[in-house]
Amino acid sequence: MKDNASTIRETIESIIGQDFPKTLMEIIIVDGYSQDGTLTIIMNHLKNFEATVKIFYAKGLGKARQIVVDNAEGEYILWVDGDMVLPKDYVKNLVQYMEQHFDVGIAKGTPSLNSTSNLLGTLEACSRAIGKITCFSLGKTSDSRVLGTSGAIYRTSVIRKTGGFDKDIKGYCEDWDAELKVKEAGFELRLVNLEYLDYERCGLTWKNLWNKYWRRGFDTHYFVHKHKNKRLIRHYKMFPPSAFLAGILHARALFTLTRKKIVFLLPFQYLFKMTAWYVGYIKGHLKNYQPY
Repeated sequence: MKDNASTIRETIESIIGQDFPKTLMEIIIVDGYSQDGTLTIIMNHLKNFEATVKIFYAKGLGKARQIVVDNAEGEYILWVDGDMVLPKDYVKNLVQYMEQHFDVGIAKGTPSLNSTSNLLGTLEACSRAIGKITCFSLGKTSDSRVLGTSGAIYRTSVIRKTGGFDKDIKGYCEDWDAELKVKEAGFELRLVNLEYLDYERCGLTWKNLWNKYWRRGFDTHYFVHKHKNKRLIRHYKMFPPSAFLAGILHARALFTLTRKKIVFLLPFQYLFKMTAWYVGYIKGHLKNYQPY
């Protein structure tokens, strides 16, 4: 979490308002040295909260995630980004799901299709939602499919048993790395029929979108080489024209679900962001990027 002052109030309020016993909750905050008052807002909202609150500071996603794993006292860890909003029964329902499915190491709800963002942010929320639904609808996952941490619940004993997060991964793919280890240990990853409001609630710009996917591609190059014994990337699927075709298929599926005509802009958004991803990936290849 870093510099989420514009969204963190709603996020914290959605955590405080959970229909779940507060005495069974603990909140672990890992701040990336925010400069906009994010932490002050959080502490003001948690002053009278019954649950235990722990605060840490770290730079780098892998390191931040591992701090939570090392300090969590409960059976489960539910990851909440600083720009998400959880429905009131989200924690209760995910915990119940995990209690009923002991073969599941990680479970996650789906991003809501009802975004409160601008047009581009709404398209991005829709693309993430349909991507997860398409990839995980059968309950089976390949090594190239990633649930992601935001909104996900981890079984604490499992993530510790499998070695946790790679603290040297500073950018993207720390979640992918952890999920691979959980699956290798014989546990399932599942998408659950629960919705949460995903990020981009304050709007998304084309520049932000480009930078995000450029960095994702850049970081993925290292990650693919770290796991070179696995076929994690199929380049024909990542190539921008293929992304355009995938956008058409996803738009058709989304229109059936939402009846919103704006989803037919998805192919162009897919083309744009996967071009950014590929440029970042190539840059990582040319630089032989290592995060250490």
